[in-house]
Amino acid sequence: MTNTVMMNNNNINNSESKENRTKRTVKRVTIELGDLTQHNLKQLKVLNRDVFPVAYNEKFYKDLLGAGELCKLAYCNDIVVGAVCCRIDLTDNRRRLYIMTLGVLGKYRELGLGTLMLEHVFKVCEREGNIDSIYLHVQVNNETALSFYKKFGFQIISTAVEYYRRLEPSDAYLLERSLKKTPSNEQTSSPTATQQNSKKVPSVPLSTITDVD
Repeated sequence: MTNTVMMNNNNINNSESKENRTKRTVKRVTIELGDLTQHNLKQLKVLNRDVFPVAYNEKFYKDLLGAGELCKLAYCNDIVVGAVCCRIDLTDNRRRLYIMTLGVLGKYRELGLGTLMLEHVFKVCEREGNIDSIYLHVQVNNETALSFYKKFGFQIISTAVEYYRRLEPSDAYLLERSLKKTPSNEQTSSPTATQQNSKKVPSVPLSTITDVD
């Protein structure tokens, strides 16, 4: 999956001629997704270290090598600048996709990389065909992440108290986007944050996004 973004800068050229001519500088930026392999696993580790305020253990990365389409690296002009890593959970007779991590390096935000990765997640769910919903945790003060996910139909369904062991604030919102359709072919609504209040689940990795479109 490859997208090309055009970056435009308009500058006025004050030449000796009577009329001012506008110079248009166009910078071509190519963004795309690639597979995680043993050869680029170290790049993912470095990326996560720079993007997220928590450290992931070796088992986390070992499991990702067998994740296939559930883990993708995001490239900008052939440089790894972001990644999305997911898993599929089977609980209470429900099959749900959990976004473990989704993030982009600071200087490469606002290029649509977050959108590109999230759209890939939607396509994975569509191909699977039997995913009830997509969900993730976001730190309660991460307004950028909350705004981003809400734009794609995610809703806050609960608050996980003291979810993060070494972060402040330690609470996290559980966000979910239902993929089940109502008879009118609309998405079913999720419960509000006041309807549920779950305790911390320390075994689940931090999920966040710092990309803004």
